[in-house]
Amino acid sequence: MELQNQRVLVTGSTAGIGRETALLFARRGATVVITGRDTERGAQTVAAIEAEGGRAEFIAADLKDIDAVRRLAEQVGEVDVLVNNAAVHTFAPTLEQDVESFDLTFDVNVRAPFFLTAALLPTMIARRSGAIVNISTMGASVGIADALVAGAAKAALEEFTRSWAAAFGANGIRVNTVAPGPTRDTAAGTRGNSLEQLGSTTPLGRTADPTEIAEAIVFLASPQASYITGATLAVDGGYTAI
Repeated sequence: MELQNQRVLVTGSTAGIGRETALLFARRGATVVITGRDTERGAQTVAAIEAEGGRAEFIAADLKDIDAVRRLAEQVGEVDVLVNNAAVHTFAPTLEQDVESFDLTFDVNVRAPFFLTAALLPTMIARRSGAIVNISTMGASVGIADALVAGAAKAALEEFTRSWAAAFGANGIRVNTVAPGPTRDTAAGTRGNSLEQLGSTTPLGRTADPTEIAEAIVFLASPQASYITGATLAVDGGYTAI
């Protein structure tokens, strides 16, 4: 229960990696704020946490809307840990990419975490403690022909990690990134069999379960990672190592 008395916000936490991360934080003793667009799935996630004896609340928010980002920050108030997990996954080659999904990807994957973090940082600075974990993708480090917009947006998020680590380390705030590889996740499910095929090309020869990504996220937010900041941890079965 190393995260007892910690208040944690996980964005995009009603399904997939975000949901498993919220459940794991609660199991480690944290009070978790669940957020997402789907109120029914949000309620189900809170109920799952409470059924295990944990503590959670749900705040509905659609992070493509900057006003919703600001309202979320106001409603959440003070947190010890922020996990910027909410994302839009765009799959289209360059010649078929439309402006609407391009803008949506950057609104959710880049603008939302930037301004949410900026809104929550002042209380962390005042306490001189805090942990932020940004969720990227292996696609930010390698070329994937039909996922370049999502990869570029996540590469921007990784730069936020490095810059925030440099800017706020003296305030006792650690900032790191987890970059998952192919994961059996509701967001990745739109790729069908291609996800399993991609997983088979990793050195480990398989896709990840969302719980494996959640373990890395919670580790980086925990006291066990107290001397780690500015890092990007690849949790991709070795894909980017080869």
